[in-house]
Amino acid sequence: MKTVETSPGTGSPAVSPAPVPETTKLQRRPSAVVLALVLVCLGGVTGLWLWTSSSAATEVVAVRTPVERGQLIELADLTTVRVTLDPALRTIPASGIDSVVGRRAATDLAVGTLVAPEQVSDAVVPAAGFAVVAVPIAPGLIPTEPLKAGDTVRLVQAPAQGVEVTGAPAEITGTVLNVTAGDTETVVDVLVADNRAGELAARAASGELALVLASRER
Repeated sequence: MKTVETSPGTGSPAVSPAPVPETTKLQRRPSAVVLALVLVCLGGVTGLWLWTSSSAATEVVAVRTPVERGQLIELADLTTVRVTLDPALRTIPASGIDSVVGRRAATDLAVGTLVAPEQVSDAVVPAAGFAVVAVPIAPGLIPTEPLKAGDTVRLVQAPAQGVEVTGAPAEITGTVLNVTAGDTETVVDVLVADNRAGELAARAASGELALVLASRER
């Protein structure tokens, strides 16, 4: 049987006070603390890496449009890019872009190429002992393979229509400088020995020249 205590002098049951809960202590998980520290450290390392990469980057001259070997380089052919470079890589700083304009490409320069000093030349064209002759070539007398600056070509005397060919045709060897395509003919600027320039110009005026592309294998 359950016994009920009464308060003295009242006869009423005594009411016990409600238990007071102990103060709840904050439970900290060690794994969460460690994760927070790792994230802070990782953020610091990432920031340091980004700052270092940015400060080590260099602005250099690059190629914006393709430039063929021997072609004059124009400002529109170039751009500047900011990259992190290998110390062994030779480049031209962005401040030197004007020094590249007006020079000739020593090699074919593809889009995106970082221009190196040895890829441009100060060679004067035509050099002493050479001359440049503009040679118009009619369709059918020039290869469909696109000509490039630096190509070796042979300009062959084509006989007039109906004329029988006797003996080996006369030919002059030269180097392509520029090619200008037209509606009815293609004009090729050819670098030849100075003592053959007059002969080639006379033959070009006759309109009876065929162009032969020599092997590009070197």
